[in-house]
Amino acid sequence: MTDRKFRFAAMSRRAAVTGAALAAMAALAGGAGSGSGSSTEGDMAIGASEGAKVTVVEYASVTCGACAAWHDQVWPEFKAKYVETEKVRFVFREFPTPPADVATAGFLVARCAGEGQYFNVIGAIMDSQREWAAGTPPRQSLLRIAQEAGLSQEEFQRCVTDEAAIAAMEQRVRAAAAEGVSGTPTFFVNGERVSDVSLEGLSTVIDAALAEG
Repeated sequence: MTDRKFRFAAMSRRAAVTGAALAAMAALAGGAGSGSGSSTEGDMAIGASEGAKVTVVEYASVTCGACAAWHDQVWPEFKAKYVETEKVRFVFREFPTPPADVATAGFLVARCAGEGQYFNVIGAIMDSQREWAAGTPPRQSLLRIAQEAGLSQEEFQRCVTDEAAIAAMEQRVRAAAAEGVSGTPTFFVNGERVSDVSLEGLSTVIDAALAEG
């Protein structure tokens, strides 16, 4: 199957969402809402349990270079400081960016791999951006990562063409746009958007929230 055919198989014309369309949806939504710190259907979370004193929400895409850089440079220390110690509940919300068909396929693979492997698969796909830059077709990388997570080639193909799963992702994208999200990565701490997403910037906001009351 060629990459072009894969793109249309992975995500139907109905489901394809471009970066411009996402931005338009966010503009129509009219700014960040109050639900960014609350649970949303389809959330993938680790760390503290739901209802934790501090919830950090990241909207990101596996095709976003800045997201990959954050997960490479900041995530390891952030995870050790806040997630593994269960000081915060970390919620990852999928927000496909161009090429949105590749991003969507990547998110579908991560979900098909199961909750226990979800975050590892997300990280592996972000790391594979280096392969794409070197000329490796995204489909080849995604298939390899899927197989490393225990999916067969047939399971991979069913996964990335699952119309129900694609529709559910569309719904999550609409919910993100309703929160005023128009780009990635976007972070919220207890529902408040944080502009400085360095470890130091996030720590300032998180530590203050942990110290309250």
